[in-house]
Amino acid sequence: MSCLASCCASLTCGLCTSVASGVTRSSARLAYCGLFGVSLIVSWVIREVASPLLKNFSWINTSDNLSREWFQAQAVLRVSLGNFLFFGVLALIMIGIKDQNDRRDCLHHGGWVAKLVIWVLLVALMFFLPNGVITIYGFLSKFGAGFFLLIQVIILLDATHSWNDSWVAKDEQKWYVALLVVSVACYIATFVFSGILFMWFNPSGHDCGLNVFFIVMTMILAFAFAVIALHPKVNGSLLPASVISVYCAYVCYSGLSSEPRDYVCNGLHNKSKAVTTSTLVLGMLTTVLSVLYSALRAGSATTFMSPPSSPRSVVGEKKSLLASEELESGKGSPEARPVSYSYTFFHLIFALASMYSAMLLSGWTSSSESSELIDVGWTSLWVRICTEWVTAGLYVWSLVAPLLLPDREFY
Repeated sequence: MSCLASCCASLTCGLCTSVASGVTRSSARLAYCGLFGVSLIVSWVIREVASPLLKNFSWINTSDNLSREWFQAQAVLRVSLGNFLFFGVLALIMIGIKDQNDRRDCLHHGGWVAKLVIWVLLVALMFFLPNGVITIYGFLSKFGAGFFLLIQVIILLDATHSWNDSWVAKDEQKWYVALLVVSVACYIATFVFSGILFMWFNPSGHDCGLNVFFIVMTMILAFAFAVIALHPKVNGSLLPASVISVYCAYVCYSGLSSEPRDYVCNGLHNKSKAVTTSTLVLGMLTTVLSVLYSALRAGSATTFMSPPSSPRSVVGEKKSLLASEELESGKGSPEARPVSYSYTFFHLIFALASMYSAMLLSGWTSSSESSELIDVGWTSLWVRICTEWVTAGLYVWSLVAPLLLPDREFY
């Protein structure tokens, strides 16, 4: 067994070294995304085999009454803490980088073999920490995960406004028609999906007033978005309003589907106590895609994330991800060569995403559901619903802020 482990470790190191040597400046962001994806896989694997392994560690197995779920949460939180420290330290190191002449720019794009070794060591060292440290990290992770969801909302708002502005800027009738078609389609999808939620989460014969309130509120918010956006005094558009409405309906669904499996008003899942492997894979894939989108979007054309010397922050231009990568690799302006995105914010996204993924895999450290379930319980429900309401509040604020604060400039 030890020989087999040594061979696997040798092959893994060789593979990591080979991959690291092939990382270029323009593919650095994708490499960080890949590393985060590997951390999720490691968390999931260790989570499944945590109980028999961690029982051998006396500083972790401090009681005979510890459940399998507790050991699983410990494993997930320890891997997450190592990941958080790795990206958190990088975020601190990268503070203040404005151009590619900064020596720290090479640290962000290069040194992958060393960074992989450091990442592995950090994750391994977390399993030698006392339980008290992990308990504190688990508590802080709830706030970090909430902050990650907030950043996701801000990125979504920025993306929808950028989408709308890019089509309007073309100033052609076909693009205006496309805006109208997409907007109407999104609104139809929102209200049809909301109607389906009534059937799934308001079974006949049961008092499901809380679920009905959540669904009705989602429909009211969608209608309010359109009214506010189309008001003559508001410089809004129907496309962002419709996209945000669809997103709110999806968040409402994800929250309701996270209700405990034995809750009578959860008509979608209350007939099954277990969850299939395909459902687990789909849930984790959704999480990974969500995190990767946030990270890549953080490295593309978002003015509020750009460093002060970036061309976007100076002239407010919207550059594509490809254009940003060309600037990174030195194919852009040879004189200034400013960094095309905030390295600190980029790594902060992954640090917070590490907390968020830990909460999903550990049931927000307070779930009484089966250990086979991911992201299920009342805590998850309220996190989702609060995220929906915060999304609505931020979108409405983005519309009315220029009216309430006319002396300030909004991008």
